[in-house]
Amino acid sequence: MSSIESKPTSASKPNGDAEPRDIALDRQRRILLEVAARSIATGLECGRPLELDPVDYPEPLRAIRATFVTLERDGALRGCIGVLDAFRPLVEDVARNAFAAAFQDPRFARLQPEECPRLTIKISVLTPPEPLEFASQSDLLDRIRPGIDGLILTEQGRRGTFLPSVWEQLPETASFLEHLKRKAGLPFGYWSDTLRVSRYTTKSFGGSFSDIDARIQARTPT
Repeated sequence: MSSIESKPTSASKPNGDAEPRDIALDRQRRILLEVAARSIATGLECGRPLELDPVDYPEPLRAIRATFVTLERDGALRGCIGVLDAFRPLVEDVARNAFAAAFQDPRFARLQPEECPRLTIKISVLTPPEPLEFASQSDLLDRIRPGIDGLILTEQGRRGTFLPSVWEQLPETASFLEHLKRKAGLPFGYWSDTLRVSRYTTKSFGGSFSDIDARIQARTPT
């Protein structure tokens, strides 16, 4: 396990030698997972997130995007931190959120080195939120797409969100919405005409910390 500062190979190529889109996307996902693992390793060794310069990364990873980073240990949640409003480059957002998920999620103690071999890193890249128009709770329930939509609920200065992955635990639309209300600090059964809901989707991918770190170490000069 190391916080090595190796930089990714540039994705910029002459127009006649461009990578197929699926290969480029796979490479970008690998880079983001390695950034997340390196940021966690840096946190364990130095107590801070990985410092990086977005200009060193492929152009798609420099786009301003919002992400969540979820950590699981032996399949159970170990930390999840992210942002809903995009304000910094994608690669930097992943580095910061990976560190925060490992060391700043108030639901968990700080990650310890011995946990890393049992750790899985999952990254969700969010689309911009889309406000939903609805006239009633039943109307809202009809507009939600189970298994697809992540939701942001706001009411009276309170806000909560569920990523699309939460549908795996709460597959029923009504239950999904009621638990989201609770997460936002509202009681079950609450309804108000001032309640607002937006939806978004995510592109999610992940890998085990050990496998990601092994790829990093394989490129490290000895």
